[in-house]
Amino acid sequence: MTIGKFFNAFHQRDSIALKKVCSENLVLHSISESEKESNFSIQKASDFYKSIATIPLSMKFEEKILSFKVQIDGAMAHVWTPYEFYVNDKLSHSGVNSFQLYKENEVWKVVYILDTRRK
Repeated sequence: MTIGKFFNAFHQRDSIALKKVCSENLVLHSISESEKESNFSIQKASDFYKSIATIPLSMKFEEKILSFKVQIDGAMAHVWTPYEFYVNDKLSHSGVNSFQLYKENEVWKVVYILDTRRK
């Protein structure tokens, strides 16, 4: 499954493998939430790949996916994945990932990621 490959590459800090499961026009948005406010941010795909490839090897991180909900209509799919993100075995934040995928030549590619982040 494309999302499984995405997270395997993510946890291995493998930006080349990440690019293989994502569209070259990948769009990334995040909503950071606190008790007082929420902030919407945009990340360039190139900055995302660079940030993954440059995570120090001394840092242990894991995004634990709590469940998957998949919806498919033809060549379009939506995958909803609640998660908890741990850094050095300590909970950093939690939220939900919303992945939009497009099926191109029988291969699913991630075209859009929107996530929420709560402390």
